[in-house]
Amino acid sequence: MTDTSLPPSGRDSLFDDLRWRGLIQDSTGPDELRALLDGPGIAFYVGFDPTAPSLHVGHLVQVTTARRLQLAGHRPLLLVGGATGQIGDPKESAERTLNPPEVVAGWVARIREQLAPFVSYEGANAAQLVNNLDWTGEMSVVEFLRDVGKHFPVNKMLAREVVRARLETGISFTEFSYQLLQANDFFELHRRHGCQLQYGGSDQWGNITAGVDYIRRRGAGPVEAFTTPLVTRSDGTKFGKTEGGAVWLDPEMTSPYAFYQFWVNVDDRDVTRYLRFFSFRSREELEVLEKETAERPAARIAQRALAEELTTLVHGEREMAQVVAASQALFGRGSLEELSPVTLRAALTEAGLVHLDELPDVASLLKESGLVPSNKEARRVIAEGGAYINNNRVTSADAVVTPEDLLHGRYLVLRRGKRTFAGVELRR
Repeated sequence: MTDTSLPPSGRDSLFDDLRWRGLIQDSTGPDELRALLDGPGIAFYVGFDPTAPSLHVGHLVQVTTARRLQLAGHRPLLLVGGATGQIGDPKESAERTLNPPEVVAGWVARIREQLAPFVSYEGANAAQLVNNLDWTGEMSVVEFLRDVGKHFPVNKMLAREVVRARLETGISFTEFSYQLLQANDFFELHRRHGCQLQYGGSDQWGNITAGVDYIRRRGAGPVEAFTTPLVTRSDGTKFGKTEGGAVWLDPEMTSPYAFYQFWVNVDDRDVTRYLRFFSFRSREELEVLEKETAERPAARIAQRALAEELTTLVHGEREMAQVVAASQALFGRGSLEELSPVTLRAALTEAGLVHLDELPDVASLLKESGLVPSNKEARRVIAEGGAYINNNRVTSADAVVTPEDLLHGRYLVLRRGKRTFAGVELRR
């Protein structure tokens, strides 16, 4: 990423653009925030706690917003919480399980790498990765209580919504103290790097404003803050979840093909909102997409635009090209032989991949793959010309696939009709 100017919207400042996209939910002051965002470049920070080996799509609002601010000339401080990740922000349901320090350290390293594609580490406003363990780890308990804890009224800490929710069931001092650690992060980044702005998800508002207040109490500042909305689905289900679990940014945990399909399958009621949140297209381009989507929803124009843009951003152009090629080839509009084994297997896994020790006749293959309920139905589909293996129409139900027919020596793509397909992998 080399361009350091905001993608032109034709009419909006950065503040107005973020507001139009729905990316500003709460702020310490709209006028003050506008002055910072639309003024000369400042240092800002956003934090990510390593609670898993990878970030997931729920983090995309934060990382893409960091990219927007940097493109507008501001300097990102991307904090990965080597210290706070060992503590855990309180949940309303129950106490978090504490992960071993060495596990958290490994996750910190992986997440730092994942953040790299979103920002530039070159230029006058080069991004910087920071770890709060660097200043928290060297602080003694006495120093923490005297220098940090002294500035936090307990009554204000108890008023935080998630803390109130846990008072009856119990909350440990460890999780109760998380607010102090995050507030101190803002202070340290302000002191060390001149950081003037923090943002995060709306569920972090209490922690964020605690940091703003703490900096004021220490006689520093002024600093500002805002929150982005939590991303939701119109049907009430949790954003970023599929039947297989979370949609991760790590390609080993969620394949680029599965990542692409997640966005292609976004509900029509959600896609225009997600485009505003995640896309770097201008306001004018998005308004055209929204209009086209409303006129031709079945074409899924907006979903494909969003899927292509985000898959390219997260996984790169090469993987994006493979994903598109796989999507076309599986439905008979491209060459299956040109797909890499990794992409082909990922696509077949999404569709439903069965594993066999030997290759039966074609009718049995269709049944074993789940495309038909019985051999009788398989024979009917084949007789009507609706069965395909590797995009070749099947004419005989008794034919047997040979090893030479296997893609990459182990895969078959089975299709019923135009749009229903499954995969077979021959065990070795």
